[in-house]
Amino acid sequence: MIRFRIFVSAAVLGLLSACVPPAVAEEFVAKSIVVPELKAVFGQVESYTILPARAQIGGTLREITVREGDEVKEGVVIGRVVDDKLALQLNAANAKLTELNSQLSNAQSELNRRQQLFARDVASQAQIDQARMGYEVALNQVKAAQADKEVVEQRTREGDVLAPQTGRILTVPVRVGSVILAGEEIARIASGQYYLRLSLPERHAIDTKEGATVLIGQRGVSPAKGGDMAKAREGRIVKVYPEIIAGRVIADVDVAGLGDYFVNERTLVWVPVGTRTAIAVPPEAVTTRHGIDYIRVATPDGLLDVAVILGEAFLIDGKPRLEILTGLRDGDPVVLPDTAR
Repeated sequence: MIRFRIFVSAAVLGLLSACVPPAVAEEFVAKSIVVPELKAVFGQVESYTILPARAQIGGTLREITVREGDEVKEGVVIGRVVDDKLALQLNAANAKLTELNSQLSNAQSELNRRQQLFARDVASQAQIDQARMGYEVALNQVKAAQADKEVVEQRTREGDVLAPQTGRILTVPVRVGSVILAGEEIARIASGQYYLRLSLPERHAIDTKEGATVLIGQRGVSPAKGGDMAKAREGRIVKVYPEIIAGRVIADVDVAGLGDYFVNERTLVWVPVGTRTAIAVPPEAVTTRHGIDYIRVATPDGLLDVAVILGEAFLIDGKPRLEILTGLRDGDPVVLPDTAR
């Protein structure tokens, strides 16, 4: 009796388990698609504008307030050039102005006295005209001396070296105490937006188009630091130069997020230079066992694990895909794991 009950229970459990639908794996049909042919090159970070901050007067550099790498605002004083002769000229201008002001005061007193005498019929009109002319001459001399003084003061203010635009200091080729000539460069400032400059072989000149999308790797010149295309960010070719130099075609790439890069720093860039056909599958379709990559394919005889060789990784309609170089044919039904979505 006990054996009969165990047999019945086992039969019931078997029927119940048969009623539960098994997990159905999702299928993906491998198809040949057209993908861009990408070439890996190094792009160099450049600034659209690099402006020099120059001294307006000659003299001795007494102060420099910036160093390489500093951020500066437009109009900020970054250095000061002093010409000792300007101080002497300013003292001379002040002394001359004081002398002429005294002469102007005497001329004003003389004119007032002649006008009072003329009111009492003691002085003639000719004497008043002569006194007025002396006053006007003294007044004009004071104005000329004042203008000469302002010229010296303006040249003294021109000793302040100003940042021509907002940007980052690239180089400071002079040091405090250096003798500076008028127009000499005090600092170089990268004031424009950063971009990437590419240098491609001449054979890719026809395939390099303005507006094409490129992929920019992570910061670093080595492939290990630059990462792969799946982690790359996008940029856009904004200009292709019409002149080929030393067998290279030059192109500029606009990409955001280069503000903290060094000018002339290089980074890995993948540039489209044509198209090709490829078979690509989702990354979860690939399993690796003992160093060999496999993909499960549905055949009329059942499921079959096929050894494959992987190619590049890229995005298709925003979804990651792995290129299959060998092992799959166009139209093969690929079985994805039941956990895939």
